[in-house]
Amino acid sequence: MGINGISLENKEKKAHIPVLVNEVLGWLVWKPKGRFLDCTVGLGGHSDAILERAGPEARLIGCDRDAEVLEMSRARLHRWGSRVHLVHAHYRDLWSHVETIGEQPFDGILFDLGVSSIQLDDAQRGFSFQTEGPLDMRMDRTQTQTAADLVNKLPEQELADLFYRFGEERYSRRIARAIARVRTEFPLLTTSQLVEVVRRAVPRAYRHGRIHCVTRTFQALRIAVNCELDDLGASLTQAASRLSPGGRVCVIAFHSLEDRIVKQTFRHLASGVNPVLSLLTKKPVMASESECDSNPRARSAKLRVAERQRSEDDGRSA
Repeated sequence: MGINGISLENKEKKAHIPVLVNEVLGWLVWKPKGRFLDCTVGLGGHSDAILERAGPEARLIGCDRDAEVLEMSRARLHRWGSRVHLVHAHYRDLWSHVETIGEQPFDGILFDLGVSSIQLDDAQRGFSFQTEGPLDMRMDRTQTQTAADLVNKLPEQELADLFYRFGEERYSRRIARAIARVRTEFPLLTTSQLVEVVRRAVPRAYRHGRIHCVTRTFQALRIAVNCELDDLGASLTQAASRLSPGGRVCVIAFHSLEDRIVKQTFRHLASGVNPVLSLLTKKPVMASESECDSNPRARSAKLRVAERQRSEDDGRSA
């Protein structure tokens, strides 16, 4: 079945290559016949590689909040048959599904955070400022609130706070003021309209900086629309509790706000009298230059890995 007139097969061919896949496999697939959970399965690239590496008795549950992308991963992972179970859900809501399916505890859990290339490349999704499209940015299109709703309805001060908090945008107040002024004349409904407002609002030198002058604004809106940071720490804590003794959780983050939550959550779970996790990566693992050259999305990727502690109780129950 096609999306916007483009076949799933052709869209998948143009889609992103999974980042840090060799590093993920090296850390995550440590046990033959393992049980795995991919909390952000996307197009299934990591899941496919995990099942290939883990052997014929490995099983995997994959979850994604984007129903359209999930159908693409379903086609990609079809060859694994009943060894794969896919769920349409946000990872914050995954745990009730996991209880029903029953494939736990897990030997490896993966979070590949952020927006996928397939979403960025589809102009009708509105994630990219490089193409004309509606100001949408919903990863799950069954939800109602879009980026256009935030841009046109939030009070100016709340917009400024949003741009600063989620985008770390230094000119957040200027951008919010410009948006508030323009939307009294007409609503901002497309990516190109927002790009033009932001471009005019920021200083001339900022328009020609190292990154595009609207990058942080678009990032902030995407994070806010999808509530990307709200449940990450709690979901990582849930993931740690679902690991088998020696099981590992790998998290790939793409911006500092995500990575900070991952780092702080892992540190918290690895501290105290009875720590749940031990840290396997003291610093985040980054992609090699060769991978970055072939897959530019990998440049901002940071991988952190932690392992479930092996307590005496775990040993008795294993």
